[in-house]
Amino acid sequence: MSGSHTRNDEMRVTKLIDVTAEASGMRELHFEDEGCSNALPGQYIMIWSPETEEVPMSLATIGREGPSSILVRPVGEATEALCRLEKGAKVGIRGPFGNGYVIRGEAPLIVAGGSGVASLMPVVEEMTRNGVRPTYVLGARSVDQLAFKGRLKGLLGERLIISTDDGSLGFKGYASQYSAQLLAEREFDAVYTCGPELMMASIFREADQRGIPVQASLERYVKCSVGLCGSCAIGPYRVCKDGPIFSSEQLRVVKDEFGKRKLDLSGRVIRVDH
Repeated sequence: MSGSHTRNDEMRVTKLIDVTAEASGMRELHFEDEGCSNALPGQYIMIWSPETEEVPMSLATIGREGPSSILVRPVGEATEALCRLEKGAKVGIRGPFGNGYVIRGEAPLIVAGGSGVASLMPVVEEMTRNGVRPTYVLGARSVDQLAFKGRLKGLLGERLIISTDDGSLGFKGYASQYSAQLLAEREFDAVYTCGPELMMASIFREADQRGIPVQASLERYVKCSVGLCGSCAIGPYRVCKDGPIFSSEQLRVVKDEFGKRKLDLSGRVIRVDH
């Protein structure tokens, strides 16, 4: 990183300066780290706690002049351990890794599902700093799982559209369904998305047939983070190094896998089911 002698692939130990509760058991972990302060929107870090193995997490806040953060949803042993950490706990950080979103367009559509909202927070903040106010669809299964709702409302006002699968707030249905309606009714010049892969695949198909460029943040099992182990392969790409942000051109290359199949922890091909 510019102005630093620290390699981003070397682990750095830092203390959590705060831990805040988010939706449905999620936790936002706040920390100071020079490498993360220079990250691109969409990049991720590998974070480790003494209880478990390191895991990849998108940066939810890029601390240019303050702390950075990640949003952790408890879905397994490693993420549950991270959610148990308290202010003052030490964690190990490597990164940031991968590429970032290329921020362009005057009329962008952003679609986030579940904890995918984290990857897109720095995008929204950069857009609004530059005078662009995107239309944003924030989706979740129910109202209690809507992360960063207040933060986004403060940035976007009426341009924030809520979608819940059960109809407990906003549009009743999938975020991809509402996004398809918007794409049919309005003029957009770019689409950014992160969340469940079936959602992103649906949004990509809708946007691509209209010639609207898409950038999607893909998730696979990332172990090495430097493109060596192949556990995060999709087509000719390694998500850890070639992604996690994929353009429409790349998504067309992997259309037979995107939203359909992936590798599990053992390297076995399984069906994408969410």
